[in-house]
Amino acid sequence: MVTVGYHASHEQAPPSALLDSVRHAEASGFAAAMCSDHLAPWSRRQGHSGNAWVWLGAALQATSAIPIGVVTAPVQRYHPAVAAQAIASLGELYPGRFWAALGSGENLNEHVTGERWPDKATRDRRLLETVEVIRALLRGEEVTHHGLVVVDRAQLWSLPATPPMLLGAAVSASTARTVAIWADGLITVDRPIDELRPVIDAFRTCGGEHKRVAVQVQLSWAATDAEALEIAHEQWRTNVFSGELAWNLETPAQFDAASEHVRPEDVRKHVCVSADLGVHLDWLQQIAALGIDELYLHHVGGAEHQRPFIDAFAEHVLPELRS
Repeated sequence: MVTVGYHASHEQAPPSALLDSVRHAEASGFAAAMCSDHLAPWSRRQGHSGNAWVWLGAALQATSAIPIGVVTAPVQRYHPAVAAQAIASLGELYPGRFWAALGSGENLNEHVTGERWPDKATRDRRLLETVEVIRALLRGEEVTHHGLVVVDRAQLWSLPATPPMLLGAAVSASTARTVAIWADGLITVDRPIDELRPVIDAFRTCGGEHKRVAVQVQLSWAATDAEALEIAHEQWRTNVFSGELAWNLETPAQFDAASEHVRPEDVRKHVCVSADLGVHLDWLQQIAALGIDELYLHHVGGAEHQRPFIDAFAEHVLPELRS
């Protein structure tokens, strides 16, 4: 049975509103939650980007049982020893309820350090070094490392009894093959089934056969199809670009400029848009049929759209997915 979780979008709502939403999601029957760690939103229209780590502590305290995870990039904006300490502390505070998915990052968030943004191959090597450092620190080892990542005699002094799971974030089959080597699971984003299946298959055939697989699903639901499409186009048209462009743009203003000519129908290729809950259920069931373990539902509307979405999907969609 697939676990259905709620995605809290820091780019689109203030932390206080997201806290209310995640509490309401748990009370309504969502069995898990996740968020992404951003310093900047994808668009000025989205207009938010609270600190994910501060919010995670509040969210885990404000909910009673659900696991909550984060997709983060501890490679430039964070030193891996700092990220490892945060992971360890949340794992010690909330045993079995926190996980982190590690990725190679986006220039949108990382350029603020003033360091040069490296090419994809270098970013991937840097992530592998980062993972090795974090895992060693979570084992209680003292770590010194000199490579793309530099660490000098780092050690964590407050450790959880069991280290939190470290997933790998991937949107391509080639990255999925790489993270299968080191990750406890895979998290990716939805797309047409013929594009999503190769990513999952690559992970499973290269070492991830018995590991967890999670998919974050972007959707837009409203009273009418026209309203749902308007919401998706207004909020999410900056998120339709290929990885090469999306990972390298630097500011929300650049994303807004790049998306100036994105049409509403273009957004449909990346977001499940419909007023019909049956359409959303069918799409989610197709993804679940790939044998995944977790679905995280992200309504791409702002804070004002979250409670109606949670209520409607909890009543009409979650029971069908569970069965």
